[in-house]
Order: sequence, then structure tokens, then C-alpha cells
Amino acid sequence: QVQLVGSGGGLVQAGGSLRLSCAASGRIFSINAMGWYRQAPGKQRELVATITSRGSTNYADSLKGRFTISRDNAKNTVYLQMNSLKLEDTAVYYCYAESSYVYWGQGTQVTVSS
Repeated sequence: QVQLVGSGGGLVQAGGSLRLSCAASGRIFSINAMGWYRQAPGKQRELVATITSRGSTNYADSLKGRFTISRDNAKNTVYLQMNSLKLEDTAVYYCYAESSYVYWGQGTQVTVSS
């Protein structure tokens, strides 16, 4: 089992920044990749960013250049730095970890206001 605790969401004005964190515990050695999805009201969940155990990263095309995923192996934590936030970035952001199974964090609300 892998447990994920996400944090760092909140309310920010358009153009501002937020950093999300996702701390993993449990069978962390089994994790191949971690990252975030997000789900806006009335929309399907979509991939935001992924980072593999080797450090390779992948982003949704629309977010490249504004969002950066990174990790701190010593803390078993992955971070998502979100800059130049837009109204359409408003969503619940879900941290996930992929091993032989996909584990999900509890979700954290990000609200971007005008």
C-alpha cells in the first residue's frame, strides 16, 4: 500500500503562483511514477504532470512552461510549482502514485480568481 497526502492548494489571483506538495509513505520503493491530475467542475479528470522514479517528466501540452514538477527523494515528496495561473486552472488537483496499482491522494482545491 502507498499513502499519499497532498497539500498546498488554495485561492490565488490570476497571474499568481501556488506550489502543491504530495508526500508518499508506505511501499514507496514500488512507485514508478508520481504526479497530478486535475478535475474542473463539469469536466473530465485530466493529466497535469508526471515524474518518474528516474526523474523523467511529462506535462500536459497546455501547461508546459507554466507548471513544473519536481521531487525530493529524501522526503518522498513531489512538488508541483504552478506559475502564471489562469482562471481555467481552477480545479481539484489529485496527486497519484503508480506502481502495480494507481494510488490517489485526497485532492486539493485550487481556485484562481480574477
